[in-house]
Amino acid sequence: MEDKIKPAEHPQLEELPNWPTRTIAVLATVDQGPHAIPVSAPLRAGNRRILLALRSSRGSLARLRNREQVALAVLTEGDIAFTARGRARIVQEPLARAPDYAAVAIEVEQIDDHRQAEFVVESGIDRRWLDEDEKRALGERVESLRQLAASAAQSD
Repeated sequence: MEDKIKPAEHPQLEELPNWPTRTIAVLATVDQGPHAIPVSAPLRAGNRRILLALRSSRGSLARLRNREQVALAVLTEGDIAFTARGRARIVQEPLARAPDYAAVAIEVEQIDDHRQAEFVVESGIDRRWLDEDEKRALGERVESLRQLAASAAQSD
């Protein structure tokens, strides 16, 4: 009988690391197959909770309404490299200060640690703003998410 090689498991983190606000992550949702989109400024809202804003017209929002399993991959400065897997739900729609967006909370069940001994992640995806109004609008969405996180922390 042939020995089967079992793939190595990713090391796990007990809690989410801190990352810069300007981080761009990749959100994966599932229906018939996986779908991945970039998301701006996901917010750490606890040791195992992430908040993000999704435009209400996004297919990803529709998919997570039907199937709440998601994964969020984050690679950014400070050697931050992980995938948070868990269940997502809409916690505010419309989002305060951004009526075209919904606030989504990911309740993180597993955190795969992707850091390697052979290299360090020095930076993540970056951007150069071409539209100052959109830059301000993202700031408003982030502030709405912060307020949502603060109110949830007070009720815990």
